Amino acid sequence: MKIAVMGSGGVGGYFGGRLAQRENDVHFIARGEHFETLREEGIKVKSTLGDFDIRAIPVTDDAEHIGEVDAVLFTVKSQDTRDAAEKVKPLLGADTIVVSLQNGVGNEEVLQEVLGESCVLGGVAYIEAEIQEPGVIAHKSPFARLAFGAFDGEIPEKAKALLEAFKSAQVEAELEEDIQRVIWTKWLFICAFSGVTAVTRKPIGAILEDEDATRLYRTVMEEIAALAEAKGVGLSDDIVEERLNFSRNSLDADMRSSLQQDLARGRPLELDALNGYASKLGDELGVETPANDFIYAALKLHKEGSDDDADDE
Repeated sequence: MKIAVMGSGGVGGYFGGRLAQRENDVHFIARGEHFETLREEGIKVKSTLGDFDIRAIPVTDDAEHIGEVDAVLFTVKSQDTRDAAEKVKPLLGADTIVVSLQNGVGNEEVLQEVLGESCVLGGVAYIEAEIQEPGVIAHKSPFARLAFGAFDGEIPEKAKALLEAFKSAQVEAELEEDIQRVIWTKWLFICAFSGVTAVTRKPIGAILEDEDATRLYRTVMEEIAALAEAKGVGLSDDIVEERLNFSRNSLDADMRSSLQQDLARGRPLELDALNGYASKLGDELGVETPANDFIYAALKLHKEGSDDDADDE
């Protein structure tokens, strides 16, 4: 397949790199020093599932140079969604699919507004990965998997082909019929994990060892579950306990969220797509969200960051 990766940071760099390993025609779109290093030296991935590097990769800072593709992996930070969506327009053919692997909810609505509803698929990535230095992706989690699907439940042929491409690249992936439920399930978890690690400046292990911090973590998820019910999104009845147990049993104690890392490095924060969006949605739906309101208020003065050269995730 011919695939473009819009946002070649941790998520895009890892999954795009795995696809490129299996001789797919993968084109990376990046910027800044990361772009320069990818162009000159290729991509290096340091992974818990095995290191690899690809010396020569197609990389550009302008999608106009790529032409039409079969699929776009859309992995930019949520705050960059609209601008990046405008930039991928030259990649679209009659049956191109655009798969969002971003954090938060609402990103796909922006993509559909800019690119049209038919080509946009929702998706989630379960991975801890970041740009360690320009040209180098560090994958730290013991897992690296993803799920994607169409919002109307109909699976395009290009989506089936992309699934097979991921599988042939030894990437754990699946097509979901109810991708909205999957996105909200991850959003419920990521609002708690990202928001509480960022506001406390502590890793997940320290949070779950403290009674008060754990209560905040649980309350954030309970509020998201209430929003889901108000929106008619069918989350499981035990979703909060299930995600809390996942956090305790499946995450390394020293794991920190990308939001917390961005905060520490002075980068722009995805806050408006996470706890900020929960606070906004609560106001719209008449659902009280005091825990998410608190996290948003505590971090909002940092959301623009201080580093204009920060890379996409």
